Amino acid sequence: MYVTFHGAVREVTGSMHLIGNDSDHVLLDCGLHQGRRKEAADKNRVLPFDAAMISNMVLSHAHIDHSGRIPLLVKNGFGGRILCTRGTADACRYLLTDSAHIQEQDAEYLNYKTVRAALSHGPSLNGKPIGPRQYEQLRKMLKQGRNQINRAVVADLMARHRLQAIEPLYTAADAEQALAHVDGVPYRESHAIGQNLTCTFYEAGHILGSAISILRHAANGKTRTVAFTGDLGRFAKPILRDPCLNFEAQDRDIDLMIMESTYGDRDHEPVADLKPELKKALNDTFQRGGCVLIPSFAFGRTQELLYIIHELYDEGAVPRMPVFVDSPLAANITKVFGEHPEVYDQESHDTFLSRGKNPFDFQQVHFIQTVEESMALMRDNKPHIVISASGMCEAGRILHHLRYKVHSSKNTILIVGFMAQHTLGRRILELGEAYAKGGRGGQPPVVKILNKEYPLQAHVVKLNGFSAHADRNEMLQFLKTSGLRVKKIAVVHGEEAQSTAFCGLLRQNGYDAMVPMLGQTIVVK
Repeated sequence: MYVTFHGAVREVTGSMHLIGNDSDHVLLDCGLHQGRRKEAADKNRVLPFDAAMISNMVLSHAHIDHSGRIPLLVKNGFGGRILCTRGTADACRYLLTDSAHIQEQDAEYLNYKTVRAALSHGPSLNGKPIGPRQYEQLRKMLKQGRNQINRAVVADLMARHRLQAIEPLYTAADAEQALAHVDGVPYRESHAIGQNLTCTFYEAGHILGSAISILRHAANGKTRTVAFTGDLGRFAKPILRDPCLNFEAQDRDIDLMIMESTYGDRDHEPVADLKPELKKALNDTFQRGGCVLIPSFAFGRTQELLYIIHELYDEGAVPRMPVFVDSPLAANITKVFGEHPEVYDQESHDTFLSRGKNPFDFQQVHFIQTVEESMALMRDNKPHIVISASGMCEAGRILHHLRYKVHSSKNTILIVGFMAQHTLGRRILELGEAYAKGGRGGQPPVVKILNKEYPLQAHVVKLNGFSAHADRNEMLQFLKTSGLRVKKIAVVHGEEAQSTAFCGLLRQNGYDAMVPMLGQTIVVK
């Protein structure tokens, strides 16, 4: 049996690893690359193998950097089964469709901007220059109403002026076709995914439905076992049960563990500090009369934020300002959480469920659905909280909230998750921290949002404890207390500095560890 590492190798996004033997090729995850728009788009459009040769696929969890290229895989000829937990299957129904819609909308918006820019430079029409009056008429024709782009007019002008159009990676129809291949199964049940090849899922504690995957290949009197951690969660966090430390006897001998390292060179703040630090950030902002913008993953982080804000409001610890979840996807995913109380930890039962309360719904929370509601909220300067996607500020409604609020020192941009290199979220974080370190004096830094520059005068606050990823000590805790006997570890899903640092830490603790290169193949003997 062999493993080839095709993504999330010496980087965080684009998780994708291929397990093969004489009879089957099984893909572990099929995630989107996230980062610089053109670079990510180029990476995402090309699969490093023939999709038709993949027998089946194992999906560790539903986050888009692990699942986001599944529609492309199916579109390119994959016809197998996508095995995952039931929670992941339910979440994918919303996440993949939403991903397709975002890509379609982003392509539409970029094409609109291309046409507007071309018109502003005075292109010719049928060989004749466009005059100011005709330009204004054409510009108005690009929109239907205030917010809707006129696709037909944009497409016609792009063709007429030979402008290069942006095509979405896949469409909503492609996502729907891919979902027919998704098969959700319970934890701790063994399922065949190839000839003499089985997969069993265990709780990873990262997000709803996240799993540690144990793949066992038994042939010719010998068993080889590969474990894939996916993304490991933290211990003692609210809502979900902790990462599994109690594996079945037949799954404890691991020939190769493929292990994440997102925070492989650092320690998080204690989980116990989450609530008081969020309390301080909210109170500081409300005292300035400002708004709190929280770029957040719709899946997992949004629900955790609602959970803790609900606790703070119940305790009277912060003013009960309106909380707006401006993401139709987050609203749908919150429903999925409500459908799977079987995965909640005891604290969630004691704090909310036993008292007949929904952890994620309370009087002050409002779920925004329409574009019109979102646009009105963007212009509202009264103190409130906005939780909006995407988590790394690369797409979605958060971009529009930022461009309306980023220039005011009353407001706070609250960073509550990992920001990959070359994302807008990472630039906001680094520039905001540097500006604060310099005493917030002089000219504020400038960030580009939707191709326009804005002064970053809003306060930027980072709360590390919200991370859904285990830190280096928590990952070591998992290895040392899980009862797993691991022969070799391949360190993935971390920027190069994190992966190499965590690999060094593993070696110091007696583990045989390595950091693979992109495209490298290792044999599991």
